[in-house]
Amino acid sequence: MTDKNSWTDMMAAVQAFHDKHNFRDNGGEELNYRIALMSEELGEISSCVTKGKSKDLLSEEVADLLILLLGTGIAADFDLNEAFWNKMGKLMQRDARMVNGKIRVSEFRDME
Repeated sequence: MTDKNSWTDMMAAVQAFHDKHNFRDNGGEELNYRIALMSEELGEISSCVTKGKSKDLLSEEVADLLILLLGTGIAADFDLNEAFWNKMGKLMQRDARMVNGKIRVSEFRDME
């Protein structure tokens, strides 16, 4: 039975999708291609937001991007879960700044 709140089950579902269509041997795991697909999904997400499309459509496009991100961990052979928690640890140590009226929590490298 699939646990919809389980990272392991999510990754297994994406791996099964890759295996079903033999992504590894048919160019589906090539990183430049995956980046292009992620850019396409970002454009679709932007369109949903700027054109006032439904929350259902927005959630579907964001899910597409998430699936691509999970699959990129598979394609590039890294542990995305570990990378997430490592990055969150770094982000939580950063200070925020207001830049042009919007909050930013970037790694600021002031040039003096």
